[in-house]
Amino acid sequence: MATLQGTPVLILKEGTQRTVGRDAQRMNIMAARVIAEAVRTTLGPRGMDKMLVDSLGDIVITNDGVTILKEIDVEHPAAKMIIEVAKAQDNEVGDGTTTAVVLAGELLKRAEEMLDQDIHPTIIANGYRMAAKKAVEVLEEIAIPVSRDDDEILKKIAMTAMTGKGAEVALEKLAEIAVKAVKTIAEEVDGKIVADTDHIKIEKRQGGAVEDTELVDGIVLDKEVVHPAMPKRVENAKILLLNSALEVKETEIDAKIRITDPEMMQKFIEQEEKMIKEMVDKIVEAGANVVFCQKGIDDLAQYYLAKAGVLAVRRVKKSDIEKLARATGARILTDLRDVKPEDLGEAKLVEERKVGDEKMVFVTGCKNPKAVTILVRGGTEHVVEEIARGIEDAVRVVACALEDGKVVAGAGAPEIEMSLRIREWAPMLGGREQLAAEAFATALEIIPKTLAENAGLDPIDVLVELKAAHEKGNKYAGVNIETGKVEDMKESGVLEPLRVKKHAIESATEVAVMILRIDDVIAAKGLEKEKEKGGEGGEEFSSGGEF
Repeated sequence: MATLQGTPVLILKEGTQRTVGRDAQRMNIMAARVIAEAVRTTLGPRGMDKMLVDSLGDIVITNDGVTILKEIDVEHPAAKMIIEVAKAQDNEVGDGTTTAVVLAGELLKRAEEMLDQDIHPTIIANGYRMAAKKAVEVLEEIAIPVSRDDDEILKKIAMTAMTGKGAEVALEKLAEIAVKAVKTIAEEVDGKIVADTDHIKIEKRQGGAVEDTELVDGIVLDKEVVHPAMPKRVENAKILLLNSALEVKETEIDAKIRITDPEMMQKFIEQEEKMIKEMVDKIVEAGANVVFCQKGIDDLAQYYLAKAGVLAVRRVKKSDIEKLARATGARILTDLRDVKPEDLGEAKLVEERKVGDEKMVFVTGCKNPKAVTILVRGGTEHVVEEIARGIEDAVRVVACALEDGKVVAGAGAPEIEMSLRIREWAPMLGGREQLAAEAFATALEIIPKTLAENAGLDPIDVLVELKAAHEKGNKYAGVNIETGKVEDMKESGVLEPLRVKKHAIESATEVAVMILRIDDVIAAKGLEKEKEKGGEGGEEFSSGGEF
């Protein structure tokens, strides 16, 4: 509202909330920091878990940063921006989500201290951007090359990603599975390795122990054979993939057929049966003995297929049909009229097995599978879910390491190295940007500090030891949380892909800068109504930043 010669002039709608200047910055920074604090205790191998209960009473127990942030219902716009960072980190590299969020929160905390000293947000933003660029350069320098055949290093990368996710009981076995799966689906395109992790299917099944988790050189479907008379096991399978229904199609146009005579009715039914029989005959003629159909299979078609000794599965998901095509070499057909023997895929064995208390169809022994399945087992639903999340992270980081061919040491080693190098470089900037760059260097220390805190160690002692080791030139020195000692992490085998660290720093800096540059928040009245409606659900973040 503005006043013109004593008369109030309404500019914004009634009920609109507006926060300006330092208040807006303080509120935004507060909200972002609350989110960072919420996930901070989950960082590292000794991180604690969070139990999340949604409005329906469903429970998720996890210490995976992005899972926690996706589940919680957040209202404050700045808090939502921080959650976007975690989602982007997860989509891009699959790991390092908590690191990115904690770092963003710490950058904003340091920025607030500078704002209190009357340093302009634009100057802080510039300093942060330059420091982030320098940090990435340092990362490139200290990166360790890794080759496709270096299974030991790849295994260590997978183990680092899974530590702390409840996978410790069978860590080595699960890491081997992750590495083998990624290497199976990795392809060379124009001299570069491309590993698309979408081709690795992670199928979860409750029951059994975590050690029973296995890698299947083919696809596992959460379906059962459609007809009891069909074979439950087919060796040397010739596989037909269909994305249309095995039933008589209804006409596209509305047509009336007048039947005046019982014989006509009989002919009508016979014709339908004949059409279905012809479809099945075409499948059998082509040499197929296994059919996977994306849509339905008519009862009569089931009967004819069973009679011909064909194993059939219906209503298979589109993504599974595509993976089956990659694994078996089959073509996905829409029309049965032009089915040929060369359209069929091959597998040594297709069989229905009972896993836990349900049946599943296994397609195994594919000659050169370009898609594989990891079947995850565990005692309870929550264990299986958390192990699956750990394996997914491991698979993604191994794929990143293979594609880039570069890794860095973990356990806080790169952060301390970057922090020291930025401190050395900052005086060259001169001016107030130097203060921002030094604040960036301090913010990086939050990662080793948090790792130490979560392991019950003294963070100050650990930081002092780490800095001393790095100043002596040991750029791979990190904190061993088992012993509390500072060790060479390259030797200890705590390794992470370069891309994970790089992306975490870049995205944390971007969001911190974006939040810093906001000096005016204009919130529409609608937010209040939404709040009243949704407020009864679960716990929410209020705009004051309470958790």
